[in-house]
Amino acid sequence: MKLLFIGGTGTISTAVSAAALAAGHELYLINRGNRNSRVPEGAVSLTADINSEQQVAALIDGLEFDAVADFIAFVPAHLERDYRLFRGRTRQFIFISSASTCRKPPADYRISEATPLANPYSQYARDKIACEEYLLSLYRRGLFPATIVRPSHTYCELAAPVAVRGANGSWQVLQRMLERKPVIIHGDGTSLWTMTHSRDFAQAFIGLTGNIHAIGETVQITSDEVLTWNQIYECTAQALHVPLNALHVPSELLAACSPYDYTANLLGDKAHSLVFDNTKLKRMVPGFTATVRFDRGIRETVDYILSHKECRPADEAFDAWCDRVVSVMQHAAGVLNPNAL
Repeated sequence: MKLLFIGGTGTISTAVSAAALAAGHELYLINRGNRNSRVPEGAVSLTADINSEQQVAALIDGLEFDAVADFIAFVPAHLERDYRLFRGRTRQFIFISSASTCRKPPADYRISEATPLANPYSQYARDKIACEEYLLSLYRRGLFPATIVRPSHTYCELAAPVAVRGANGSWQVLQRMLERKPVIIHGDGTSLWTMTHSRDFAQAFIGLTGNIHAIGETVQITSDEVLTWNQIYECTAQALHVPLNALHVPSELLAACSPYDYTANLLGDKAHSLVFDNTKLKRMVPGFTATVRFDRGIRETVDYILSHKECRPADEAFDAWCDRVVSVMQHAAGVLNPNAL
């Protein structure tokens, strides 16, 4: 197949690009060229800002594709642009949405494609919902062969998947683990979550690409492995060969007192137990099974981070904020301790 990916060098799309080439597909990538080191050998790079519509139209003039996938569309205007660019040029258009679109707080921890969409905590989720509605409207009118893919928490080697982090990513959380400092875990850490390695996601995604049964459909792609957040942090600490010093803090308190966007990140997403039903995916991609168990995948991630300095940006502001939260929680525990009265 001849495929075109808009993006192709991100957390999810790098693995998908590699899987597409490994499967023998002809791959074109449209991106700004800022991550050339992550462009896989064998892909044809079309260097452009996708928002420069006339420039992109000139680059794809005369080209047609079996599938086009946009990994960096976040609002309906992005898809309106894609429709203008690719209508009549592709047999399938794939939009990467998000599981954060599903109703929050959930009425049921089991999530399927039939779960209602509503997230009052997250503008990102509401924009993705609007994108889905726009594409399905086009499909129902016979105008665009759209497929909607919903990932949940997908990770790769570049960053450890954590819930409470600062503006510079997850490294500072790992640094706190290495320094034996308390690490903040939202709630009591027992809510259920699903981690999916990007390689597993990629195999399922390629199975949906060019798949006639996926046209007009919404399909979620996740692992079947379910962990608590305590287990996720414990596996990460074990990969670092250090004990976990966990401090549990109510999600509502973190959202109220943090300079970071924990309202959307926690109350609109990670504070809730979510377990995904992948029956539909496995019906469309027979034989698909996620094979990267989290305790093994996080070891790969940790090893990569520790050997690549660019993956370890310091975040002194986040570290100081964590120390303040720790101090406040310890003080509150001391004040409320009945033995101290």
